[in-house]
Amino acid sequence: MAYISFQPSDYYSTNLYTGNYTGGSSEQVFTDIGFGPDLVWIKGRNATEKHIWTDTVRGATKTLSCSTNSAESTDAQYLKAFSSTGFTIGASNETNENGKLFASRSWKAGTTSGLSGGTITPTAYSFNATSGFGMYAYAGTSAAGTIAHGLGTAPECLIVKKVSGADAWWVYHKDMGTANYGVLDTNAALASNTGAWNDTAPTDTLIHLGDAGNTNSSSGSSTYIMYAFAPVKGFSAISSYRGNGNTDGPFVQTGFRPAFVMIKYHSAGNWYIFNNKALGYNPDNEMQYADLSNAEGTTDAIDFLSNGFKLRHTDTGYNANNETYYYIAFAEFPFVSSNSKAVVAR
Repeated sequence: MAYISFQPSDYYSTNLYTGNYTGGSSEQVFTDIGFGPDLVWIKGRNATEKHIWTDTVRGATKTLSCSTNSAESTDAQYLKAFSSTGFTIGASNETNENGKLFASRSWKAGTTSGLSGGTITPTAYSFNATSGFGMYAYAGTSAAGTIAHGLGTAPECLIVKKVSGADAWWVYHKDMGTANYGVLDTNAALASNTGAWNDTAPTDTLIHLGDAGNTNSSSGSSTYIMYAFAPVKGFSAISSYRGNGNTDGPFVQTGFRPAFVMIKYHSAGNWYIFNNKALGYNPDNEMQYADLSNAEGTTDAIDFLSNGFKLRHTDTGYNANNETYYYIAFAEFPFVSSNSKAVVAR
């Protein structure tokens, strides 16, 4: 029996490209993403430009960067437009510097009406119950409240950023606990604040927020964007593992061959990102860092396997002995596809 009835590439895609901006009005139009993306995250691979997050809820020219805590900015060139098959980038070194290598990560949402419930009403939203992904723009209230998400399954990872001002990106992960949060734009250890998620796990209909300034403040007309991810068997996995401090590291079963894995140590450590396109053979899965503008790292750290991933290095950032690590992963292929054929390792 197939794990899922759709192809993962219909809802998530990693793409590599080379920039061509040399001045003037250079642009590139990508029409081969495989779907109309609603969230695009771009980072230079061999350059130190910042991360660029753009989504259809806030608009193509509205940009955030997870390697800084800065407020939303407006730039007509980072990502100029979304289309039904991809997106267009323009005259920008951050997304299109001539000769530089880039990676884009794209997610599809798409449902923009019919959401109801909760005590905090989003000003705009887009979600997809099939893939378990949603985006919600909202105004802070400085009081505990709930947001309806429409995913049908409880989200197990939330990423929240104040767009109206400088404030850290706060992350909820179901294995971190409801009183804790991670900080995506730094390498800080997990911290505690019951005002982040009101010390309450999301349900299959509602996301809970407390009164913390990073997730729900009314001060200065604060506005926010939330990215929510619910697990879908064969497409996404949100969980944790224990390191063993050995080059023959732990195997983490996801139920699919990964296209994307992001890992965070419970203590101080970077947010490591691995994708299925860089180089192409285990263990040469180059890493990026969500919290840094650094160029791509070249440590042989991880194997992408047919039903999960395996750590191949002893770095404390992802494989210290008996330490806890949190991850979120998206599929390239499910372990058993719709044609009932099992996938092989990378």
